[in-house]
Amino acid sequence: MKLARPFWLTAGISAFAVGTIGILLPLLPTVPFYLLAAFCFARSNPKWEQWLLDHQVWGPPIRRWRERGAISRKAKISAVTAMSVGAIVTWFTLGWPWAGISLAVLVIAGSWICTRPE
Repeated sequence: MKLARPFWLTAGISAFAVGTIGILLPLLPTVPFYLLAAFCFARSNPKWEQWLLDHQVWGPPIRRWRERGAISRKAKISAVTAMSVGAIVTWFTLGWPWAGISLAVLVIAGSWICTRPE
């Protein structure tokens, strides 16, 4: 089990880094990567997990997800909007069939996101 801790720590740091990049890039989500980071830190560095859970901005959505599988209405709207923009950009830049793949992802993932509690 000692070999697993470095793996989880590396995965947590990587997820945290990608989530942090997502703060600056509008189409890259932040919270899902921070959720993954918290999951990994729970298995490798509980202090870092607690830091994420106690964070003023990112802690509440992580705690809501862990407690109820909930996504705020604002986050739902943001996610579906970003996926819609991605599908439109794909349509105009790559055309068919790639736009169809984007639309399928939008419909499947967007439907799932919309069914989560708030």
